[in-house]
Amino acid sequence: MSRASHRPPTRDWPTGPVSISTGTVELVRDPDRPSAVVVMVNGVPSSYVDLDDPALLAFEYMQQMAAVVDAMPAGPLEVVHLGAAGCALARALDAARPGSRQLAVELDTTLPELVRRWFDLPRSPALRIRAGDARAVTERLPDRSADVVVRDVFAGDRTPTHVQTREMATHVARVLRAGGVYLVNCADRAPLALARAEVATLAEQFADVAVVAEPGLLRGRGYGNVVLAATDRTDLLASPALARAVRSLPAPARLLHGDEAAAFARGAAVLADPGPKDDGDAVDERTTKGRP
Repeated sequence: MSRASHRPPTRDWPTGPVSISTGTVELVRDPDRPSAVVVMVNGVPSSYVDLDDPALLAFEYMQQMAAVVDAMPAGPLEVVHLGAAGCALARALDAARPGSRQLAVELDTTLPELVRRWFDLPRSPALRIRAGDARAVTERLPDRSADVVVRDVFAGDRTPTHVQTREMATHVARVLRAGGVYLVNCADRAPLALARAEVATLAEQFADVAVVAEPGLLRGRGYGNVVLAATDRTDLLASPALARAVRSLPAPARLLHGDEAAAFARGAAVLADPGPKDDGDAVDERTTKGRP
């Protein structure tokens, strides 16, 4: 974050938790940037929003996702965000690619109204926010209607299994246009069994899959965010420029692709929807925590 500033706050934001339909949301001001807050949903850091700089992405996994999007052809994009919170990534993409049309899906029915009120979000049709379950909304989206789909939904500290399976990947692949990219935020800890299973699952549906994460996390240290990128293109994720871009981020990351990505997922089981006698997991979703 930046050096201290003595400018007064730019918005009359609420102090303390505010009730929403799935719990609470709280805006924690950044003491070094009066124009910025961390959006805490049920106590979890879910977005970092700077009203003076929509392009600023403080969470490392969002920087990694943006690096992948930057490698795509220039021009406006159609983007679906599964998980909305403060819409930080949507604001950044709108600033980077004017004319883009984005849809953010948020399980909570109250939060979208609040973030529209608190933050300078792009208006519809530049950014629409829809309340609903991520998978249910994805299943209803038209074929070949998006260039990018971002999955950033959590139940507590884990991803609901119904958005991790091969069946979900099939729906996303149907929604993506040729050359489109599916970006997944997977929070995991050593030995990264979940991330490995997600890569195996995506590799069954998409022609190319890459893994982006902080090198220490890939070596089995700590808990953090692993970004997965999947596409039907065979050149985008193999680009040396993309590998350099993720290495050059403020928190340098490593990109695993090709043989390295295959080795990462070797032996991992493909995730599938539960059978008819299996109750499965609860579908309550919450945008994931990030690390500014």
